[in-house]
Amino acid sequence: MTKRPPCSRAVRIRKCFQTSLALTFVLSSVVSAAPPKEENPVPESIPMLQEWTGPYGGVPPWNEVRPSDYNAAFDAAIAKASSDIDAIANQSEPATFDNTILRLEEAGQSLNRLQSLFGVSSSNLNLGPIPDIERSVVPKLSEYEDSVTQNQALFQRIATVFDNPDPNWSTAQKRLVDDYYKQFVRQGAKLDRADKAKLSQINKRLARLFTDFSQNILADEAGFVTWIEDEDRLKGLPESLVSAMAAAAKQKGKEGQWAITNTRSSMDPFLTYSADRELREIVWRNYYSRGDNGDEHDNNEIIAEILKLRAQRAKLLGYKSHAHWRLEPQMAKTPENAMELMLKVWPKAVARVAEEVADMQAIADEELGAGAIEIEPWDYRYYAEKVRKAKYDLDFNEVKPYLQLDKLRDGMMWAAGELYGMQFKQVHGLPVFHPDVTVWEVTDPDGKLIGLWYLDPYAREGKRSGAWMTAYRIQKNIDKPITPIVSNNSNFVKGADGETVLISWDDAVTLFHEFGHALHGLCSDVQYPSQAGTSVARDYVEFPSQINEHWLSTPEVLNKFAVHYETGEPMPQALLDKIEKASTFNQGFATVEYLASALVDMKLHLVPDGDIDPDAFEKETLEELGMPSSIVMRHRTPQFSHIFSGDSYSAGYYSYLWADALTADAAEAFEEAGSYYDKPTVKRLYENVMSVGDTIDPAAGFQAFRGRDVDTAALLRKRGFPVE
Repeated sequence: MTKRPPCSRAVRIRKCFQTSLALTFVLSSVVSAAPPKEENPVPESIPMLQEWTGPYGGVPPWNEVRPSDYNAAFDAAIAKASSDIDAIANQSEPATFDNTILRLEEAGQSLNRLQSLFGVSSSNLNLGPIPDIERSVVPKLSEYEDSVTQNQALFQRIATVFDNPDPNWSTAQKRLVDDYYKQFVRQGAKLDRADKAKLSQINKRLARLFTDFSQNILADEAGFVTWIEDEDRLKGLPESLVSAMAAAAKQKGKEGQWAITNTRSSMDPFLTYSADRELREIVWRNYYSRGDNGDEHDNNEIIAEILKLRAQRAKLLGYKSHAHWRLEPQMAKTPENAMELMLKVWPKAVARVAEEVADMQAIADEELGAGAIEIEPWDYRYYAEKVRKAKYDLDFNEVKPYLQLDKLRDGMMWAAGELYGMQFKQVHGLPVFHPDVTVWEVTDPDGKLIGLWYLDPYAREGKRSGAWMTAYRIQKNIDKPITPIVSNNSNFVKGADGETVLISWDDAVTLFHEFGHALHGLCSDVQYPSQAGTSVARDYVEFPSQINEHWLSTPEVLNKFAVHYETGEPMPQALLDKIEKASTFNQGFATVEYLASALVDMKLHLVPDGDIDPDAFEKETLEELGMPSSIVMRHRTPQFSHIFSGDSYSAGYYSYLWADALTADAAEAFEEAGSYYDKPTVKRLYENVMSVGDTIDPAAGFQAFRGRDVDTAALLRKRGFPVE
């Protein structure tokens, strides 16, 4: 997924997904004049606000980050950004692209830099004073953002440029002006003064609620640990997982025990391999009850208020529901279009789950006796592995020794070199925010700098769960080329000192997925930062990352980098064949757990008044959909950070399926070409998707790549569902 740190909606009114970045070609138009230098420099006493120095056009100064300075730094940065905006809005000269739109692209630089630093603190190092600082800072950012979009003089200048297009504008310039104007309108620029004040109060309150929601999830992830003291209760667990659990226990001061932390990276493998059904249920309940324990960290009241406020805001802005407001600028355009795709897939996935459960129940009955147990959610992964072995003779415990984290990292960098000519070289001596972080210089074959890539792979206390990509600096080429700085962050369980870190096949897929976001940012070749990298429609941004997953399973990567951690031997062909043969196995489970979350998300945000009891609504909606009792939503409502830690994925979790429809069709283009390394196909992907960002309509970009509109039947074929 993509990362969404506290983000200014309107410093440069760019789509503020600190996520994977899409790429673009350098526009042919030349800016007539560079933006003016900052008239009021930020205080030198706050290093975090200064321009980044050092090699590579400057690097993030993690060594100068002082949490105690954050509040004062944000006050100064917001004041400076406000001054930039006022200077643009109050010019005496008639509004033009250069003196209005272009200057907005360059406004608020110190605030942008500060937000990049604080985003890392809040997502990767959320300890000590950081939670309280976030609660203080986020409402201030919301107020600032509203002050920009509600600045009548500024909006009038944008409207003047919008109403008087220059025939010499490039396609990207036309799209940029159109985007500015529509985003301001969508954020309330045309409201009267009283309604603008109401909108600001709503946004400010939402900002605080988003922060409280996120902090509650972090607290429940840190606060619930399942401890194992008896070695006999480790039956079934692979050695690598046992070692990681022992290391986690030692880190928490309980050497000699084993800890299952309350994160997906710990929960998922434990439920897959543990033979202890009682412990599986405990671990499952801890994980899926996050934010729903009726205590001080319970999120239900927060969610209820968020939904009401979102509904009020949508009505104030003239929309039928929050979902209609959110989807207007996306590829889907309307909730109805998104629901149509989801409901096309849902019944096929549910039918497949019934088949999967029947296979699992048969094994459970054979092992334990008929009727001894009924497959429950904490049994699904465990018995699915048994079915996989029975049907395909594939035990992923046999695969894991070949999946070394470091080797797979090298493999995805190698593939990026084959596809896009990128060369990766680790660099030392640059500031990092944690010793686990490594930094990589990315160049083209001629040695020209493309950007920097930071990798932060391991779980730690204070780090939010999951995996994501962040852009620390966005590519642009206005008055001079600025290269991107991107990162990938994961939560792999670190082993003991010197021990090889082995990951699961699913984790390997996620690794390549998130690297796809990073490549989207690194390939970016555009002029204006608002259009760079992942600043594309929410239901398009996952396409570049999902297509990158496919290179993991190519023979070129597996034969070279999937090597046994002890012998160095490549994965046997017979094992590769089994993985390929089982590629659609368990797709019922994967699709249903995801789609249940996406459907609940959309239905939550279609309720016009937002008056909802979250737990009751979740239960009733799943019953209406016919949710199988043996599966739970991938993200239950009280822990659904995608949609309640911010707005960007709200009514938008469907986007993974929408993007996967594009991905499945794009993958077939490579298969038709005979190779995932086919140069003409790669070239079309780079030129029409990976490098163009938001300079063109995403549908047009996909059409140029594929030669036609998307064939959604490819999605069903990819998942092994019947195509009708």
